[in-house]
Amino acid sequence: MLETLDSKLLDRRWVDQDAEGMSESELLLYRSNILGSDKRVTNYGGGNTSAKIIETDPLTGEQVEVLWVKGSGGDIGSMKMDGFATLYMDKLHALKALYRGVEFEDEMVGYLPHCTFKLNPRAASIDTPLHAYVPRKHVDHVHADAIIAIAASKNSEALTRQIFGNRIGWLPWKRPGYELGLWLEKFCLDNPDADGVVLESHGLFTWGDTARACYDQSIDVINVATKWLSGQSRGIAPFGGPIHDSLSPERRRAMAARLMPAIRGFVSGNQHMVGHFNDSDAVLEFVNSRDMAQLAALGTSCPDHFLRTKIRPLVVPFDPAVGNIEDVLAGLPKQVETYRKDYAAYYERCKHDDSPALRDPNAVVYLVPGVGMITFAKDKSTARISGEFYVNAINVMRGASTVSEYQGLPEQEAFDIEYWLLEEAKLQRMPKPKSLAGRVALVTGGAGGIGSATAQRYLSEGACVVLADVNEDALAATKETLAARHGKDAVRSVVMNVTNEEAVAAAFADARVEFGGVDILVSNAGIASSAPIEETSLALWNKNMDILSTGYFLVSREAFKVMRLQDLGGSVVFVASKNGLAASPNAAAYCTAKASEIHLARCLALEGGETGIRVNVVNPDAVLRGSRIWEGDWLEQRAGTYGTDKEGLEEMYRQRSLLKRSVYPEDIAEACYFFAADISAKSTGNILNVDAGNVQAFTR
Repeated sequence: MLETLDSKLLDRRWVDQDAEGMSESELLLYRSNILGSDKRVTNYGGGNTSAKIIETDPLTGEQVEVLWVKGSGGDIGSMKMDGFATLYMDKLHALKALYRGVEFEDEMVGYLPHCTFKLNPRAASIDTPLHAYVPRKHVDHVHADAIIAIAASKNSEALTRQIFGNRIGWLPWKRPGYELGLWLEKFCLDNPDADGVVLESHGLFTWGDTARACYDQSIDVINVATKWLSGQSRGIAPFGGPIHDSLSPERRRAMAARLMPAIRGFVSGNQHMVGHFNDSDAVLEFVNSRDMAQLAALGTSCPDHFLRTKIRPLVVPFDPAVGNIEDVLAGLPKQVETYRKDYAAYYERCKHDDSPALRDPNAVVYLVPGVGMITFAKDKSTARISGEFYVNAINVMRGASTVSEYQGLPEQEAFDIEYWLLEEAKLQRMPKPKSLAGRVALVTGGAGGIGSATAQRYLSEGACVVLADVNEDALAATKETLAARHGKDAVRSVVMNVTNEEAVAAAFADARVEFGGVDILVSNAGIASSAPIEETSLALWNKNMDILSTGYFLVSREAFKVMRLQDLGGSVVFVASKNGLAASPNAAAYCTAKASEIHLARCLALEGGETGIRVNVVNPDAVLRGSRIWEGDWLEQRAGTYGTDKEGLEEMYRQRSLLKRSVYPEDIAEACYFFAADISAKSTGNILNVDAGNVQAFTR
């Protein structure tokens, strides 16, 4: 059985020894984190937890009841104590006197800040009344796949009663908000012995008198549903059975590498988007099935799902049996345009007078038979999470269509959540995107001082980075360091020798699959050699030319292929050297190869200009700190050439510069950032010297 679809019951992750001595609020956090650690319980950012805790009022010193509840935008699996909103329960109950009816329920959100306890800056979510008005001390709300499979079935009320009897109630679909909070309160008062309630097309509420009892209740209810669904589905082919066979893993990635840059070019009109590829067993079972297209067209049910994935995906008409990838690529423009028109029509059918303007009409999810699922979003984390949400939707469709008939939300209901003014307000509060948001950079020599500093600079501005280097150990260490700072989603690495044509092509294919394409190439891989001309062997000459000239050609050629396919423009940055402009003694091979780089950049600037691909050069000089080429013979050789020792060489370089300053990797990284960012959008074919002023290297 498949891991995400199997009948294995949820493990109970509560450990009494771990929870011993915790306060009520700490127990709430512990419960939240272990619930959110399993995607079968709830997806990222989905669901919420709460506890009603007696606290000391900071103004009166009296004991008051305070609702601790997950704040707006949090994730129960990873949140910390500061992720909870805290509100006076007596004030939350007082809000009932202000409620003017369901037509005005959104205005109640504006009253929540007036209920804040201890000036807590964490904003309360729209789900706060749902927790406040359940008259139990501890409350969990989760989006478990097994539960939503029941909730999204056509006869979900009857199924809920069949599975749980009177233990778990059922409420019809209602958009989250103040009115649903009152519904939950009434249900609890009318059914004091119930342990929870299933919300149609939405999820599960459970409660308990202690944190442990509430946790156990949630896990047990989900396990009852999981076991029942498993028993009903035995011997039934999921989704009508397979009609396609999956390609091999290697061929799946190869097809994704062909498709993703092309799709990315279409969906990045307003901002650069980042891709994610998923070919898990759960996804392949769905995309290969007979009923996939029909089920996909119904859209998702749980609001959390379609807020992340749009109301429905785009099905790519790839046939793995015949491998019609060229036909698919040729037909993509029309197919994408049709999706956009359909989405715009959906907006026009459902919009209200005060609806926000039409948002990006492109699909988020792309289903490819025999290959898998591709998702695109504004950053890698969001693209990955959107894919995870659609896997949850797949699991829901699998369960519901096995025991009943799956149904998505009615179109108008889906629209009213997608274009909810409260959701729009949340979007408007989001910080402005960073300057390289959605861009993908590939940096050769990525484990060295300049390469890692450049990657760090790009990541700090929101880019995704592929580090490429021939030194496997240094590459792994650099990736680990950068991922710790900027998150694992944004950093990838590939061992690559720039002189190996196949390795270069494979590295760019990896970048296509991991992020959807490439926007920025920093060609930085290098060596350095020093020898008088009569002592320069042919092997040494060729090694310099292979790495510093041919290597730059090979990576640029692959970058141009991807950038032309995306049709988004791009930036190629060559990290050359002062020596490419101003010769140095005893370094003929190195200087000549660096001069070759500079002229290659000029040639590529001519070729790329028509399609917006900019090519520029950064010329460093004497960057000793953190540079691997200065760790070996090169340092000793250059010191010998200039008649100094190793310790005196950096000072010699500093003193020969006009500004009498040392040059560091971060200085080169800043120049590489300039040429990658839109601030240099009108610059191509340029050379920027970062050498503290070397008069011999002045460009003429």
